This record gives sequence, structure tokens and C-alpha cells, in this order.
Amino acid sequence: MTVATKLPLCIDCDGTLVQTDLLHESILLVLRSSLASILRLPLWLLKGKASFKNDIARNASLDFSTLPYNQELISLLQRARDDGRTTVLVTAAPQQYADGVAQHLNLFDKVFATRDNVNLAGPNKAACLVDEFGSGNFIYAGNSRADLSVWALSGGAIVVSSSKRLKLAAAKVTSVLQTITPPTSSLKTWLGAIRLHQWLKNLLVLVPALVAHQITNVQMAGRVSLAFFAFSCCSSAVYVINDLLDLTADRLHPRKRTRAFASGKLSIAKGLCTAPILLLLAGVISSQLPPLFAGVLLIYFAATCLYSFWLKGQVVVDVMLLASLYTSRILAGAAATEIVPSFWLLAFSMFVFLSLALTKRYSEMMLWRIEGGQRMVGRGYTVEDAPVLLSLGSAAGYAAVLVLALYINSADVEGLYPNRWALWMILPPFLYWMSRTWLKAHRGEMHEDPLVFAVSDRQSWLVAACMAGAMWLAALH
Repeated sequence: MTVATKLPLCIDCDGTLVQTDLLHESILLVLRSSLASILRLPLWLLKGKASFKNDIARNASLDFSTLPYNQELISLLQRARDDGRTTVLVTAAPQQYADGVAQHLNLFDKVFATRDNVNLAGPNKAACLVDEFGSGNFIYAGNSRADLSVWALSGGAIVVSSSKRLKLAAAKVTSVLQTITPPTSSLKTWLGAIRLHQWLKNLLVLVPALVAHQITNVQMAGRVSLAFFAFSCCSSAVYVINDLLDLTADRLHPRKRTRAFASGKLSIAKGLCTAPILLLLAGVISSQLPPLFAGVLLIYFAATCLYSFWLKGQVVVDVMLLASLYTSRILAGAAATEIVPSFWLLAFSMFVFLSLALTKRYSEMMLWRIEGGQRMVGRGYTVEDAPVLLSLGSAAGYAAVLVLALYINSADVEGLYPNRWALWMILPPFLYWMSRTWLKAHRGEMHEDPLVFAVSDRQSWLVAACMAGAMWLAALH
């Protein structure tokens, strides 16, 4: 055993031991609890960074058991404790948060953190460790250039980063004993964060032009394409915002815990930069379309913010809002093409999307039941509500089938489809798909997102092909 390995092991918290930033997380919690708090943040910051962090900590309680910890560092800490070395958590996070992390892990002998008017970062952190152990008498694990001043006075560095430049910079001021590479973001990580697969939902903007038989019109096709990309950018921004506000609930969820921000693969700061960029792109594209489209998109964004901040936990209201968000895509397509949607289209959309929204919530509930939970985290439902959601969702799905049947039998169809009789061939496969969807959900075999299920399900593709074939046959002259 070398002298270096006998020295106290001092670990940074944010970005090192924990693959996130506790200050950023707590600010999001404050904003979620009260959006008006955004007015208080500048006032707190005027009192200094240390005071700002403590004010945030007093107004936001973190769940330390769900934080994304660096398991390799935890193993290193456990070995150090077994070897009898002193282990120290030293962080610029507020003392309240540092104590919470230390208490949860139970791996530290000492804890130093930001308190009173001292922000324990950079030179202040270095001075604290030198006062406690002496210059060169401790090993320090950090993750950023702000840690260089600490490494310069340490007896060795543990670099928790994938940056080669940081490792070289650390090697210039001390000996690098170990490099730990945390999970890094890839293109797949980013595509998952912006929910690229969810862009399929935005194909609903094609529906007004499709049912009006205008989809082959070059001008209409151009407008629809712009509407698709504008809505996709906006919806991706919404997904990022929603994930940032839902970190705690996502980490408690059996599947959502692996999402980019919840798992720490992407930092909160990157998310806060990504959302405005996507919204800006959506605004630029919208400027090329009729003003009414921008109005629909703005209403969609406002509704999703209401959902994320307040309405997600309200029973029934949440699924009705989710259904309206689906329908808003059709309204956006109508606004972009200036095609007035029919009563039949809106009525069908309302029922089918309500059924899918209830499927989503019911499937989440079945997953919670399998995991042994009684109440869905971040939702207003309990597992006892499952029979009610099952009956409501099934009823909405069959109401959609009934509306479709009434539309086929209406006079509105005569001028659009020469072979109207072929449209009746749509009903059996659609009725089958809706019934099978709810049977799958009841068995717990449905993905919590019906779209993901439909895209990956062969029978769903077969049903879609049968329905498309019937519509093609009905439109033949």
C-alpha cells in the first residue's frame, strides 16, 4: 500500500458522486411548487451565492434515495472505509443537502459544505481541506476545472470526467491516481431526450388535408410539412421541460428512471439550453405559416405547461387534457392548410384520443400494481381506480367506433368517396384493434405509451394496412 492510498479520501458531490447538480434540481423544485418563485430568485441571489443556495435549500426538499449516484465512486468509498481511511464529502452544495447525501450513503466520516456566507467551491474548498488535513495530505475526487485549485494542494487526484483536457490539466498540478468515466451522452441519448419517436404523433397535422383529399396538392403538402416540423420542435421542447420538472417522479418509476435527465446522462443545464432553442426553431418555422397556426401552437404549449406544473396530478382532468393535446395537432394541421375541420373529425378525435389517454394512464397503473405500489407517484390515482379507468377508456374507444360508423352512413361522405360501401370495411379492423388494445392493457402487456406499442406491434401495422386499403378502394373512380 502506497502513502497516497492511506491519505483521507475527499469526494466532491455535484457531477462527481452524484451525476447531477443539486442546486439546479432544487431550483426546479422551487419553480414547480410555485412558478411565482421565479420573481424571488433574483432577490435571493443579490444576497450572495452562499445565501442563495441556503435559501433554495430551505424551500426545496430533495429525495436523496433516488439521486443518480456514481456507483464506481461508491465502491471506491466502501473500499476506503474497509482500509480504515478517512472519507470526506466536501461540496459547494448547501450543508442541508450534503448532510442528506451523507446520511443516505452512510459512507463519510466528515462532511464540509456551503454554510453561512461561505460558498465552499474552488479556493474556499481548497482552504477548508488544507486547514483540516494540511497541504498535500488528502486525495481529492472532482469533475471540473473548478477543482484544479483543490487538486493543486492535494496529494493526488481522482478525475471523474471523460474530458482528456481536464485530465491533462489535473496532471500539471498533481499526480492523477485514477480516472473514472461517468455515463456519457450519445446521439441516442439526445434523440431519446427530445422523444424523436414521439414525432409520429405530429403526423396528425396531415389529417385535415388527408380527409379533404388535398394531400397531393403541392402547396398544401408544403404547409403540412412545415407544420409537422414546427409542432415537432415545440413538442420536443415540452418533453424536455416536462422531464426536468418530473425528475423525482421519474426516478421512482420502473421505466422512466432510465430517461436522460433522470439518470444523469444529460445535465439539467443542457436541458435548460435545449428547450429554448427548440422553441425558437418552432417559432421561426411557424412564421412561414398562417398566423392561426402559431396561435394553435401557442395554446398547445401553454396547455402542456399547465399539465406539467399543475394538472398532471388531477384525476380525469389529466387524461382529458392529454386527449385535447392530441386533437390540437389536428387543429394545427387545419390552421396551417386553412381547411375547416368537420364535426365528424372533431367528434371522432375526441373519443379516440380520450381512449388512448386512458390507456396510457391505465397501463402505468398496471405497472405500478406489478411493482407493488398503491399510489402512482406524481399522479392522483390509486390502483383501486383501475376498474373505473378500464370502463371509461373502453367506452370512449367504442364511442369512437360508433362516430366513425355514423360518419360513413352520413351524406357528407357521398361526394368524397365514389365507392362508399368500401368504407364499411374500416370498422371491423378498427373495432378489433381498439378491443385488443384494452385487453393488452388489462393483462399488463401494453407499453405505457400506446404509440410505442402500436409502432412495434405487427398486428397494429396489419390493421392500419387494412384500413388504408379500404380507404383507397373507396376513393377509386
